[in-house]
Amino acid sequence: MKHRVLIETELNGPTISRHIYGHFAEHLGRCIYDGLWVGEDSPIPNVRGWRSDLVEALKRLRIPNLRWPGGCFADTYHWRDGIGPKSERPGIVNVYWGGTVENNHVGTHEFLDLCEQIGAEPYIAGNVGSGTVREMAEWLEYLTMPGDSPMARLRRQNGREEPWNIRLWGIGNENWGCGGSMRPQYYADLYRQFQTYCRNFTPGKSLYKVACGLTDEWNDILMREAHRFMDGLSIHYYTVPGAWAAKGSATQFEVPDWQLTLQKGANIEQFIIRTDHIMNRYDPQKRIGIVMDEWGTWFDVEPGTNPGFLYQQNTIRDALVAGLTLNILNNHSDRVQVANIAQTVNVLQAVALTEGSRMLRTPTYHVFEMYQVHQDAKLLPTHVLSETYVPERDMQGTSGANGSVNRLWQIKQISVSASLDSCGNTHLTLCNLHHDQPAEVSIEVRGQTVSRGKGRILTAPAMNSMNTFDNPDTVVPQDFEVSGRDNAIVAELPARSVAVLRLS
Repeated sequence: MKHRVLIETELNGPTISRHIYGHFAEHLGRCIYDGLWVGEDSPIPNVRGWRSDLVEALKRLRIPNLRWPGGCFADTYHWRDGIGPKSERPGIVNVYWGGTVENNHVGTHEFLDLCEQIGAEPYIAGNVGSGTVREMAEWLEYLTMPGDSPMARLRRQNGREEPWNIRLWGIGNENWGCGGSMRPQYYADLYRQFQTYCRNFTPGKSLYKVACGLTDEWNDILMREAHRFMDGLSIHYYTVPGAWAAKGSATQFEVPDWQLTLQKGANIEQFIIRTDHIMNRYDPQKRIGIVMDEWGTWFDVEPGTNPGFLYQQNTIRDALVAGLTLNILNNHSDRVQVANIAQTVNVLQAVALTEGSRMLRTPTYHVFEMYQVHQDAKLLPTHVLSETYVPERDMQGTSGANGSVNRLWQIKQISVSASLDSCGNTHLTLCNLHHDQPAEVSIEVRGQTVSRGKGRILTAPAMNSMNTFDNPDTVVPQDFEVSGRDNAIVAELPARSVAVLRLS
């Protein structure tokens, strides 16, 4: 079958917020320590402790925001432990992730320095689970007070004269679970209380306050009780092909595992639609955004690594999940305003892995680099006629921390999203999800005359092809160009491929 894509250039959709392309760096395993952070005295080249090769790699992604310090870690984190001279900072036991003792050498000043180095806006998750209203209020005063105040004086004492520009602020994380095992009614009241004292002290600046969501019942209660006080609703969705106790290997899998992984990845769309439907009852104008601030693949850890460090390899299968997910997020950008892949380095679906002085970019990294053309562009509606790749089926289980499902919907072989940037360029991203069959895709553009497409494509020789420290360029993008045929552009997509095209 010839697959068809129709792009409606005369029907501009909403802006695809660049913040959909955010990332997540939790104090978990080797994401921060021995990943991004090597310390000022390390022989590995660094700038004020942040390793230079990773900083340069992340800058090339144009990361719009970086979420920190968690995750579950956020609701055990007390910010005063991470300021002042490093030699005087108390340690903390990372009770959720491996039971290691951290020295708090990476705290507020260090994290915000990283954000400035890579050009990302900070997205800070505040502690509701074990923290206090006063603690959160004083952190914001420390961060954003330009004038004279006790916390502003403390900030200056610690070396920062001017306040930081803080906008994205999470009030808790997974408070239904690791963030306090709360009921929705209780969290809704706590959220209302905490957010009252979350003030940005910089004139003309306001916080984008994110409340902690879950699934249908929780979200309905929270929206009913607190929608007037929030700007975003956080939900999480992990693509887990197996059960939580046996998630499956990141690198050793068969065709059914490939198909199930992509089907569970595609089911994020049903979760978004359900959540949007609930939010529409209380916010039909779509003022409040869905904040998908944890998403990605979650497999069993690599053999021989600490189970609490969540270190997994990254194959072309992960790249397909990333491309598919980003297409879905783009296509729902009328409601989705922020998203964060989990996580940046050495944890879950990382964009980079490190081993001593060596660093590599994963296949997922390259998808983010290719897709950045959509950031802050206008969504163009698309219509896809494509064969069904995996049929709908019922399945008990869960696809993530929040995304419980009883049905896996059918998925098409081809996934797309399209946008129009500020320079007038039309970009199309396509995924051929099939494990071994190529796809001939006919691309028609309504409202614009096009005769060719030029861009790049990411594919691999095998379903489990990956980049390793000995062979870091096994899966990298290649130039890709297509031309017109029969009043359409025809793209020949190899099996298991992700492509980006600029149409002209």
